[in-house]
Amino acid sequence: MSDTPSTPRGTDIDPDGPEAWILAVASRRDRAAFARLHAHFAPRLITVFARDGRGEAEELAQETLLAVWRKAELFDPVKASAATWIFTIARNLRIDALRRAGSVRFVAADDHDEIDESPDGETIVLDGERDARVRAAVAALPAEQAEVVHLTYFTEKTQAEIARDLAIPLGTVKSRLRLAANRLRNLLEIDR
Repeated sequence: MSDTPSTPRGTDIDPDGPEAWILAVASRRDRAAFARLHAHFAPRLITVFARDGRGEAEELAQETLLAVWRKAELFDPVKASAATWIFTIARNLRIDALRRAGSVRFVAADDHDEIDESPDGETIVLDGERDARVRAAVAALPAEQAEVVHLTYFTEKTQAEIARDLAIPLGTVKSRLRLAANRLRNLLEIDR
């Protein structure tokens, strides 16, 4: 038996990507593949669940990943990406949790004046996929550039704080950020 999961006809699956990990879990209950799925998706799920401020983010993320383990054989990479499938499970579990808590209330459209501007499931999934693409692009940067990008955008430090912490001139921080931004733009194919 090979170490790579079988792939459905007509799909190109990265053998070291989330789709392959789910297929490995489905076909042979591969714990290492599940550990990689968990490491990749748990932080993203926690971030999405934390947005509603209910304090259940970690529990719902764990519940989602447990459902992924249990339902892995239902995953079809022809129909959806791993992220889409996982975030759909997450959305459904969140709705179930809200219903159990009595937080979901159905009202007629004319019963209220406010428009619900919270993100829908598709937006959450697309945000998750975009975040994964950005993180992959940042990982492809030279180490010095990736470090200042991480400190600037993920830890929200100012350029002056970064210069002080790294013991480099402020101009060097600015230069690395500018080079990183240009490279990220190319890696992410962002049109101006």
